[in-house]
This record gives sequence, C-alpha cells and structure tokens, in this order.
Amino acid sequence: MSVKTAGLILTTLMAAQGQGIAQVSPAPAAPKPAAPAPSFIPTSFNPPVLVEGTGFKLVPLGPEVVKLDFDAYMSSIEHLQKTFSRSTRWPHPGITDADAMKDMEGEQARFKSRKSFAYAVLTPDGRRERGSVYVSPSPVPGYDAVVRMWVTQADYDAGFDAELYKWVADWVKTDWPFAKVAYPGRAIDWATWDAAIAANAPRKAGS
Repeated sequence: MSVKTAGLILTTLMAAQGQGIAQVSPAPAAPKPAAPAPSFIPTSFNPPVLVEGTGFKLVPLGPEVVKLDFDAYMSSIEHLQKTFSRSTRWPHPGITDADAMKDMEGEQARFKSRKSFAYAVLTPDGRRERGSVYVSPSPVPGYDAVVRMWVTQADYDAGFDAELYKWVADWVKTDWPFAKVAYPGRAIDWATWDAAIAANAPRKAGS
C-alpha cells in the first residue's frame, strides 16, 4: 500500500468518526438547584434566644418546653379559641403528647431555618408558661413582619395580656430589624386584617 493510499484511508476513517460523533446528542444539562427562599430578616441579624422582662422571660419554643407549652394552652382552650386562633381547630381537647411534640419540633425547625420565630413566655424561674409570642413574615404587603401573641386565661384575667403586648411592641421596635410591623387583633382589628389577607390571597385558576 502506498503512502498516498494509506493517507486517503486514514482521512476517510477520521471523517466517518467525526460524522458519528456529530450525530450523538449531548447530555442535557443538570437542572440548577432551586435557590433557597430569602429570609425575611437580614443575614447579619441574630434572633434573640433569651430575653427577660419584668415577671417573665422569653425563650424559643421547642421540645425543651413542650410540657410547659401544652399545660398552658390546654388550661385555656375556650379563651384561646376566642381571642387567638378564633377557631376550634386549636387548641382542642384531643391534642396528644405526640401532637404537642410535633408542633414544638416544627417551631424549632422554623426558628433554626430563620423562617419564623416563636417564643414561650415563661415565669422568671422557668416553671410555667404564661403565653407565647410569634414573629413571622407578613402575608399582607406593606408590612415587614406580623407579630401575634397569646396568654393563658389566668394571666389574661390578671391583666398580663395588655402588659405583654406593650412590652413586645417596644421590644420588636427596638431590637428587631423591621420598619413596619402588623399586630392583628390589636393595632389592627381582625376584620380589617382578614380582609387584607383575602385581598392578597393567590387566585385559583378560572376564578
């Protein structure tokens, strides 16, 4: 075989290989992982984990206080259904220990992931829960956050509800990075708040 012939054969083989490669479709690019939802607080802000007031202290809700939390809301079922949840769904007599622990684990997970921040309002010695405070993203535009709270029937009757609300409003204004905070059922009446939520709820297809 002459050198010329060998070169021709080699050139033909290379061209055929090139055509074969060109016919193979490249593998599709792997989808990019979804970016995590932005937190409603700055990354530089560390939510407090212990705050002391006069006659009470705040600590994050979690498994460590599950019994105290359970005893608090179960002592005031009717009161909380009327003043806080405005529903018989919570609290109700059928809540089990497992339900209570699942709720506390969920609150703890949301606190750690910076999605929302729930606090138990304890007596200074930590032996009893007087209520809870929740700091969450606002479902209504125009507010940086929404803050809700409740106290037990006994503490409500003793006037602690108004005291806690005033203290929390000052605490959030001073220590949290929000410019405008909604306090439904307090600074904003429930009817107005419910209407604002309904007006901003996503519409279903065809509606």
